[in-house]
Amino acid sequence: MGKIIAFLNQKGGVGKTTTCVNMAGYLASFGKKVLLIDMDPQGNASSHVGIDKEENHKTIYDVIVDDNTIEEIILPTKLENLSVIPSNVDLAGAEIELVQMNNREKVLRNILKKIKDNYDFICIDCPPSLGLITVNSLTACDSVLIPIQCHYFALEGLTQLMYTIKLVKKHLNENIDVEGVVLTMKDNRSNLDQSVSEDINNYFKEKVYKTIIPRNVRLAEAPSFGEPIVMYDAKCTGAIAYKALTEEFLKRQ
Repeated sequence: MGKIIAFLNQKGGVGKTTTCVNMAGYLASFGKKVLLIDMDPQGNASSHVGIDKEENHKTIYDVIVDDNTIEEIILPTKLENLSVIPSNVDLAGAEIELVQMNNREKVLRNILKKIKDNYDFICIDCPPSLGLITVNSLTACDSVLIPIQCHYFALEGLTQLMYTIKLVKKHLNENIDVEGVVLTMKDNRSNLDQSVSEDINNYFKEKVYKTIIPRNVRLAEAPSFGEPIVMYDAKCTGAIAYKALTEEFLKRQ
């Protein structure tokens, strides 16, 4: 039976998409069958795995709003075992469309029911907001993985995020849980980063992964080549970190 994981932090620029795509990439490289779902209207996860947003691909929007089936919009990627459901700016309009639908918070869950067991893992890259698209992702998923940048303002907004997850658990998805917390963009030379890391560990305790993702130029370059880091440069420090993180994730399952 497949597991659906939502990658979420309503604060932008924390390495959410990078973590979602690169963990999905390593899961696929380990032989797991993985589906990446881009639920962010910016479509960065789609670009990161080589989908050209200028081409006329069907997207998750077409399944939510139109009569397209989910099977017909799944696309292969360059990486074996990794498929993607792309997104583009049209998805921003889905927030308005969803408001008028019956069971509007459960639309994505009902869509994914049909294909969940076809995959070992389904990774959802959520938008950096707590709107209806994100609530749909939380209602559909089994767990939430939270990337947090090692930065002074890292804990800002986390109270609201945890409250949203708590509300979804109470009213829409009683099985949802926090999968874990990933510290990203860490600069080991910074005393401030070290202090923030300690604060996050005190807040989330055993939910925090031991593997920490460092700042790394190669990680920043990979999206422009349309490749997860496992394909772009598997020997760089960022790739080594994401491989270790994925191995730690699998041990927890």
